[in-house]
Order: sequence, then structure tokens, then C-alpha cells
Amino acid sequence: MSKTFYQETDDILERFELATERISTIKEDEALPSQLQDYFNQVADFVMTVLPIMKKAINGELSGRTLQECESDNAAVFAIYDKDRYPQSYLCPTFAVEKLGEELGGPLSAVFYQLTHIIEAAFAGRVDKFTIYIELLLQIYGECQIEEEDKYRRESILEALYSAKHDYSQLFISEQIISMIDADYDFYTNIIMKDDLSDDRYMYKYGMYIGQNERMIAAHLRSLPHEDVVAMARTYVDGYIKGFEVTGKDITIKDTVGIHAPVGFELMTREAIRMFSEAGLSATVRFGGKTSRDLYSSVPNKQCEYDHKDDRAYFWDKGMADRMLEVLKNTFEKHKELAAVYGGPAVIETFGEVPFEPANKQANATYTQKQNELNVYYASQNGQITNEYVHGEERSFTIIAYPIPEIGKDFNEIFNETVAINTMDYELYKNIQQHIIDVLDQGDYVHVTGRGDNHTDIKVKLHHLDNPDTQTNFENCVADVNIPVGEVFTSPELEGTEGVLHVTQVYLNELSYRNLEMTFKDGKIASYTCSNFATEEENKKYIYDNVLFKHETLPLGEFAIGTNTRAFVMGQRFGIADKLPILIAEKTGPHFAVGDTCYSHAEDVPMYNPDGKECIARDNSCSLLRKSDISKAYFNCHTDITIPYYELGDITVHTADGRELPVIRQGRFVVPGTEELNKVLDEM
Repeated sequence: MSKTFYQETDDILERFELATERISTIKEDEALPSQLQDYFNQVADFVMTVLPIMKKAINGELSGRTLQECESDNAAVFAIYDKDRYPQSYLCPTFAVEKLGEELGGPLSAVFYQLTHIIEAAFAGRVDKFTIYIELLLQIYGECQIEEEDKYRRESILEALYSAKHDYSQLFISEQIISMIDADYDFYTNIIMKDDLSDDRYMYKYGMYIGQNERMIAAHLRSLPHEDVVAMARTYVDGYIKGFEVTGKDITIKDTVGIHAPVGFELMTREAIRMFSEAGLSATVRFGGKTSRDLYSSVPNKQCEYDHKDDRAYFWDKGMADRMLEVLKNTFEKHKELAAVYGGPAVIETFGEVPFEPANKQANATYTQKQNELNVYYASQNGQITNEYVHGEERSFTIIAYPIPEIGKDFNEIFNETVAINTMDYELYKNIQQHIIDVLDQGDYVHVTGRGDNHTDIKVKLHHLDNPDTQTNFENCVADVNIPVGEVFTSPELEGTEGVLHVTQVYLNELSYRNLEMTFKDGKIASYTCSNFATEEENKKYIYDNVLFKHETLPLGEFAIGTNTRAFVMGQRFGIADKLPILIAEKTGPHFAVGDTCYSHAEDVPMYNPDGKECIARDNSCSLLRKSDISKAYFNCHTDITIPYYELGDITVHTADGRELPVIRQGRFVVPGTEELNKVLDEM
């Protein structure tokens, strides 16, 4: 039975009509200083641009638009993100501060950014959400007229923001949770499953930015033989199911799977949803939009998203955090039966975007140290609450990645090669990787060095194996939760792990880093730097915000050796190494993950390799703290940093009795039985 979050009422329609009527008259006012009035005029113009979409949705007219009308509407509502227009818009904090001053510029730019969510509300026909946002604008407009000094106006703006976030957290947070676990909320699923996917008009119903990537990938999938699309979906679905099998989890107790997919891939996604249904799993599809990975499209302006990533600093305090956690807890408790049968996400990622190096702007919001500590607290509590209802020891996931047209002129070739990489020989790699594990399991520690400009020199301490005949330190990762094949990994002992990790260029969480360097002591980050910015202070803050996620330090949660040399060669052959997603990049050399282990929240679930040995390296001294103080055990992040083969020197296993066993020498595998991995490297 299809459900909806919104029931139209006379009250909300009346509020909507009154608010939109008032917005339409703002440009006639002259109640404020000219520059401040100009801000409200610009935001009112944006609202009035989106309003016709809202009215078409109310009247059921969105589906009747021609393709030309769809494209025109898309261009109009997303024009505020245009690279030439944005720097001259109050949506840009730098411009807003320049025109409105430091007291008002930042907060009002943050308000404008909040208002951009009316696009999503309009296309979904959510009169209630649309009204909430524009009533916030009108409240702030009125407060600015009452107050005559900017410092008092600022206080009123921040109070209005705080109240709106607090009062409506029940609506926004609960919907995010429910739409993840209840397949009956199927607005986006219905578009995927029921619309005519041969007609691009379907994608303009989501309320997301639709650009060349989305249109071209949809066209490319249409050009493929249907059996190829079915095979892509089968690889994706089988990977998810295998994820339960290899971790010894019972998929039969699960009813739902969360679909994370890019707009344009609907032909594949539709087939996958059908296959999941045949396996007894109903799909949930949530709105992702600009910054999330549920159902998502291209980001129209990455600098804008970066400029506003810390806007929460304007209203973030313990009271707000606790209110949001309370709603999270109450929502899960109310829907705990649905949460218990949610199996986890099945993710289709994309790659190929031009690597983004953000510009740091002084006008952007920044967290205080106290707020950073609160961020860590909130993430920890959020993770604990979620895991209480969506049990880590019972859920799984899978991730697969494909290129998008933005990757360049070789898109078709790269796409086809990616499909081939995603379907490589499971048995071949299982056997090759077992040879590597057999050597690694003899070690007390592993020594990894770089070569050329890479000055990595790090010692990774391994767990002691009480019984090597039945135990192993490394998981033989073939192609289940992480597609494609190609890595062996472990959770190292922290105590005894030390040294320097360095990469000359890496792309993490859609951000580019140059000369990223971390020094480890007792398995934790002791210092870090990069060369993206002119000052050391900026470089450290960039890493602190986006790799450490505002933790003072993070442990080394994973050490792995990637074995997919074909994927590495693809990156070099097409010149796209810097564009490969971490999912593929981590298979193209040794990698080190900072944050939680790969077994986060599931450390007590036995894990076995195909040879029957139990992987015992599931914990470290941080994750073990869950037994005494769970708030100190997890960091709610896991970021892989890969050293490419051409920067890699040696990987050597050091045994307790003093032997040195080489795994890689100068970027080439030397373990007997791994010769196949070097063939594509030598051919390159």
C-alpha cells in the first residue's frame, strides 16, 4: 500500500496562499536599508521562480509537461547555482558579507541556502515543507524591519533559525528515517518502476538538478543490449546477497533494502529492484539531492555546497543536538519493527567528475571548538541509536561504481572497461589473494615504503594468531560488499603501528588533496598536513574538517593490499587515476583507512574466509572500549587512503623470528602464485 507523509489540509493551504502572496509583494517594499532590501528581493525572486512548480504539482500538471518545458523549469530553478551568477548572489557567503556586513551577511546567506530546499518540496508536492521555509523567510523579514541595528537583527535571525530547526526537527528527521525503512513510502520508487524510461521527462519529476551527465548516462544505458543492463543489475544484487553469506548473516530475516543510485541509471535500478523483490526484499528509495547518496544527481555547484557545509554553526548547541537525537530515538522506537528488518544499503556510485579543490572563504560559517566537540558527540550518539535499532551484526551492504560522461571523450570505452572490471573472475582472485594472505599471516608486522616522490615509511602491527591453522589476520575480499574484486585487509593492532603515510595526490570524499601526509604513533594520527593551501593553518583545518571529521585524532582502522592491477591500468591508460572512486582506487594499491575498523558494530560476529579460517583481526584497542564506554569506541567515519603502484616501493612481512618475507618489490608482486597480477602492469 502506497503511503504519503503529507495530507493536504485547509489550514496548510491557507498558510501557503497567505505566505506566497506576501512574498510576491516584497519587491514593492522599501522598509529596509537598500542593500538589505536587495537581499530579500533576490530571495523573493527565487521563491517566485520555484512557485509555479509547486502549483503545477498541486494541480497534478508536472507529468504533462513537454521535454522543453521540463528543461526550461530545470534551468530556471537551478540558475542560482550558475558558476557566473553564484559569486554575485547572496547565496554566496562572501558576496553577502561584502554587501551586508559581517553581522548579517553570513546568517542571511545561510537562510538563503535553507530556502533552496523548496525546490525538492515543490516537485514532491509538499505544500507543508514549502510553507515552512517561506514562513521562515517572512519571519526574518519582519524581524529585520522591527530591529534597527544589525547586531540585534543578527540575534533575531539566529533565533528564528534555531526555532525553525528545533520546532520542525520532528518532521524532517522522522521522514528521513521512515523513508529509509518503510518501502510503502514510494514516491521516488514509483517514478523508477512505472514511468517511461525511454522518455527523459521522467527524471525531471524528482526535483533534482538534471545536467548533461544524467541525460547522457540514461541515453547510454538505453543504447546497451537489454541483457547487458540485466547483467549489471545482477552483479549489483548478487554482491548484496553474497555480503550476507560471507559474513554469516541471515538475509531471510530482512524485508527491505535501501537503494542508493544516481539519476540516469534507472534502467539498471529498475531491474535491480525487481531482482531484490524476487529475493524477498522490498526497495526503499529516499531523496538524496545535492549532498546525499540516496537517490542523487550531479552537484550543480560544489563550491556552494562547500561554502555552506558548516552553516549549522549558526544555531548548533547541546539543546539542539539533544532535540535531534530525541527525535531520532523516538522515531526508531515507534518504527522498531521496520528498522529490525531493514537489511542495509545497496549503493551505485559514480565517478568521473573533475576533481574539486575548494577555495576556503573567510566569510563561511565555522564551528567553535566547543561545537566541534558537540559534532563528535552527536555523531557518536547518532551511530549508537541507529545501531540499536538497525543492528550492525545483522545488516550488510554492497557498493558498485560506474563512470559518468563528464569523465571525458573516452566515456564509452571507460564504461565498458568498468563493467568488465566489475565482473572479473571471483575464483581466480580468491586463489591469488590466498597466496598473499598465507605470507602475511606469518608476520609480526608489515613494513610499507614508498618510492620516488612518495616518502611513506610505516610499520603495521598485526594481531597474534593463537592457532594459524584455523585463524587468519586478513580477510580475502573478492566481490561481495565491495565490488570489484581485489583486496586483502585487516584491522591492525594499534600499539606498535607507527610511521609516515604519504600520497602525492589523492581524492577523498569528492575533495582533492596534494601531498597528504600523516604520522602515526601507537596506531593513531599524531600529526598531519597537505599542500593544498598557502598556509599550514589552512592545510591542517582542511584535513581536520574533511578527513578527521573534527576528531583530534583517529586510529588506523584498516590496512589492505589492493590486487586489482587491471583497474590500476585502466586509471593510467585513460588518465583518470585521480577520478577513480575510492571503491575502485582502494583496489589499485595498498591502502590505509583512518577511523573505524571494517567490522564496526559487528566485531563479535565471527567472520570466515573461503578457506574456512576465522578472521580474528576484527577489533583494536579503540573498538574494544565498547565493552566499557561505547561513546569512546567508534568515530563514525572510515576513509581509505591508497598508495598507487607507481608510488609504491616495498611491502615486506617481518616475522617474530626475524625473517623478512617480500610481498611487493618496487611496485610488483613477488609472492609465488601472484604472477598473473603483474601481467597487465608489465604490458602497460
